[in-house]
Amino acid sequence: MHRKLFFLIPLFSLVLQTACQKTMSEEQIRARAMIIHEAALIVDTHCDTPTRLLRGNYDLGQRHEPGAPGSGQIDFPRMKEGGLDAEFFAAFLSQRALTPDGYENAWSRCNQIIDSMEVTCQRYSHLAEIATTPQDAVRLEKEGKRAAFLGIENGYPLAEDISRVKHFADRGVRYITLCHTRNNQICDSSTDDAPMHDGLSDFGREVVKEMNRFGIMVDVSHISDKSFYDVLEITNAPVLASHSSVRAISDSPRNLDDDMLRALKANGGVIQICVLDSYIKSDPERRAVIDTATDSLRTERGSWSDQKTEAEQKIYREAYYGIRERFPSTAGVKDIADHIDYVVNLIGIEYVGVGTDFDGGGGIPGFNDVTDFPNLTVELFLRNYSEQDIKKIWGGNVMRVLQTVIDSAE
Repeated sequence: MHRKLFFLIPLFSLVLQTACQKTMSEEQIRARAMIIHEAALIVDTHCDTPTRLLRGNYDLGQRHEPGAPGSGQIDFPRMKEGGLDAEFFAAFLSQRALTPDGYENAWSRCNQIIDSMEVTCQRYSHLAEIATTPQDAVRLEKEGKRAAFLGIENGYPLAEDISRVKHFADRGVRYITLCHTRNNQICDSSTDDAPMHDGLSDFGREVVKEMNRFGIMVDVSHISDKSFYDVLEITNAPVLASHSSVRAISDSPRNLDDDMLRALKANGGVIQICVLDSYIKSDPERRAVIDTATDSLRTERGSWSDQKTEAEQKIYREAYYGIRERFPSTAGVKDIADHIDYVVNLIGIEYVGVGTDFDGGGGIPGFNDVTDFPNLTVELFLRNYSEQDIKKIWGGNVMRVLQTVIDSAE
């Protein structure tokens, strides 16, 4: 009898929640969702905001008005407003030539970005601290501070020196995205023209093992399908897709297909839904117009990797985002929830979270900076997700993966 009751209680709670929602006003629904939002550990696993710090004109400790020119999408005060407790701040490195000079420049820049995060957190120690464990995140939430985890987007700065994995582990880095939009010395990218290694390189295999050894999560976002399966064959710890979405909904090579999602479940990993419009919603007509405008930009100024100076990069960046502003996204918060629904229905509630890619292309109407985070909680509440489930999605799942990776390290 007690066993039957154990299974009936969650069902009864769901029925009761659904019945209550039908009689609640919009304000009451949001108020109830906000109670859940505030009780959860809210974690975003990917933003490129640290790149702004190196430009010398952005201050994470000061509030920037959402939508204002140069405001970005994340700062510590707005994190508090949106209830974002922990952010994985990524040191992004664009892919350049696989040469000694290229490696050295990437190595230097990566360390500079980490330096800038450390300096910022020291300056605003009353607002945020560098975090390396789930326990840090929980402690800082109780203290009313933000947890700043460190990640690296693109293993390019590792060069061909395996000792650099330990260096970054010692600096507090908790994940490394193995590559970016082009193949590198570690593996093939999902968006390069042709494979270089047919998956992971020999060095890449050593990198995965070394990341396991030092408790760094292996981030499989951006890597090719073959690279993905190679990683799962080698790793002895769960993996992270820090900012990827569902290919069955939006057919991008950057997203994970059903077989990959099932393999991710078998590994015990987690997919963090990326809030970049083309990964969230297929819109062929809009995509075609944007591609045409982007092709014109590349014909005029070359690719991003051709922009050698800060001035050139600024011009290119403004032109690129100008294209996106002229052709705004048709995606919305419901589309984010659709991706979460899909993962939950296919492989379960324990394997999904959110990785916005804010300040790196992420952001859609209704979810365009950290102050919009409660909007997703409201949508999940309306879809009858329980408080326990919402807590798993917002932070519980990825913190479980991080703790397992730490525990399995030598």
